Amino acid sequence: MTASNNETQKLRLAIQKSGRLHDDSMRLLKECGIDISNGVNKLKAEASNFPIEVFFLRDDDIPQYVEDGVADIGFVGENVVYEKNKQVKVGEKLGFGKCRLCIAIRKGESYTGPQFLDNKRIATSYPVLVKQYLNKNQVNGEIHEISGSVEIAPGIGLADAICDLVSSGSTLFMNGLKEVETILESQAVLIQNLQLTEEKSQTLARLLFRIQSVKKAKNNKYILLNAPNTNLDKIISLLPGMKSPTVLPLAEPGWSSVHSVLKENEFWDIIEQLKEAGAQGILVVPIEKMIV
Repeated sequence: MTASNNETQKLRLAIQKSGRLHDDSMRLLKECGIDISNGVNKLKAEASNFPIEVFFLRDDDIPQYVEDGVADIGFVGENVVYEKNKQVKVGEKLGFGKCRLCIAIRKGESYTGPQFLDNKRIATSYPVLVKQYLNKNQVNGEIHEISGSVEIAPGIGLADAICDLVSSGSTLFMNGLKEVETILESQAVLIQNLQLTEEKSQTLARLLFRIQSVKKAKNNKYILLNAPNTNLDKIISLLPGMKSPTVLPLAEPGWSSVHSVLKENEFWDIIEQLKEAGAQGILVVPIEKMIV
């Protein structure tokens, strides 16, 4: 590949320069086999083994940079994408940075549904999403846009309710608040410019292939077990795998080794059923990449 061809295919990726999504974004790139070395306080870095350049930006600015074509793609939270409401394509969900945008009120109050917010003051860093929610429910609320420390607003008399991102809910609890409505379930997503060239679209397809392979691996476990041949059919029926389990004879007569793949969310239920069916020596191995 010539240098000029490499430049036309190179993707410019914007990620958060610091904060909760930065480390997970860099980890995902590493798991995709993309080697990026970024020094301290550098604003951009280039991969040594993949046609991609990474820009380190404020997360709130990423949708604008992608819309303008300064960056071709970005890793950013859905909450930021929908709040900024820029003209970008929302593509792959990346599986990290999961949180929810919630309405919260004082613990002692009785919530009666969205109408509870009628004529109430709502403190938030997400005025666009809150306004959409209020309009959808035909509620007239007074939105107070503030940045940071939203959860203290009811306690200091600034607001009657808040709308903020929640992960564990511990911060709300410590400030005497409780969740009552979820406006948006959010996680990190890949967004892209609407006018990518054919060359860059091809590079993006290669990147997405790697990301999807990593995600599939995280959502599955490789399982090996010993099964008595008398119960082999029953054990195999519990292990759908990608196509069907692999069965190999053991040196000990009457036994076979069974290899398969299990989905993470089915794992414990199926393990219990396998043990009941007579499976022994069950080994569970994480999968690094999964190509289907």
